[in-house]
Amino acid sequence: MQSFPNTACIFCYIFSKPKTKRAKRFLEKRDPKIVENTKNAMLIKGGNTSEIVTRALKDIYSLKKPNAVLYKKKNITRPFEDQTSLEFFSKKSDCSLFMFGSHNKKRPHNLIIGRMFDYHVLDMMELGIERFRGLSDFKNSKSAEGSKPMLVFAGDSFEMDNDHKRLKNLLIDFFRGPTVPCIRLGGLEVVLHFTAFMGKIFMRSYKVLLKKSGCRTPRIELEEMGPAFDFVLRRTHLASDDLYKKSLQQPKALKAKKTKKKNISQDVFGTRYGRIHMEKQDLSKLQTRKMKGLKRKGEKRVEDDEAESSPKNLKVE
Repeated sequence: MQSFPNTACIFCYIFSKPKTKRAKRFLEKRDPKIVENTKNAMLIKGGNTSEIVTRALKDIYSLKKPNAVLYKKKNITRPFEDQTSLEFFSKKSDCSLFMFGSHNKKRPHNLIIGRMFDYHVLDMMELGIERFRGLSDFKNSKSAEGSKPMLVFAGDSFEMDNDHKRLKNLLIDFFRGPTVPCIRLGGLEVVLHFTAFMGKIFMRSYKVLLKKSGCRTPRIELEEMGPAFDFVLRRTHLASDDLYKKSLQQPKALKAKKTKKKNISQDVFGTRYGRIHMEKQDLSKLQTRKMKGLKRKGEKRVEDDEAESSPKNLKVE
């Protein structure tokens, strides 16, 4: 991540034409690409924060590293009223995900999680922390930095309620990490479990332990490592259907070309079957290996009669 010495330099990099090769390379990294870079998240402290909010931001930063930026200085802003500060920080740090922590009498221990589209706020949801246990509260080993987590969602609200559906999609986008072509069994170290029940969202973090089982497949155990949250959903700011649909568009280069393949089917297990059309064959004329045991009885008698009537077997008197 490029660091900037002052605000004037930031605007020089973002809004003006590049004057050096280094600035040109920096701007080329931010240009639209067919395959986008891994999404980074910025974690920002508000003007008033509590100890719980500060610890929560640090622990989530530990889960997201190295794809995260933590701003330790306080920033006096209200995302639901004015979003210009978030958009500025998004351009500065090249982050499309954000989490904003604040605390006041009306909304204590508050976290706002959201994402950007074209450096403008797309979705935003406000979560209140009712109970929190950090990484330091669990006295056990932690996962390695940069581990790609496995996400588990439980609860009917994630499938039926529109706000919870969008929250599920937002949490997947925030915590899923980089896209990888393959992964080894030992790399699956973290499980993030989200449960929606009685109007609350419970988040639990587990470390995967691979134990000996006496066979090739290890026995798996889950050990809670933190952080653990009890959230309550407060305010929401969702994008319109047209804007949300536009944000999901993919470039034509990524779309697979549809080619018509006749007589090819696929079952539920993914096995492909093909049908081949051939002309009818006369199997009686099929040339096979000549063996005495494979001859038919009728053919054997005819051959014996022909052998007896041949001149070789005539007796000379």
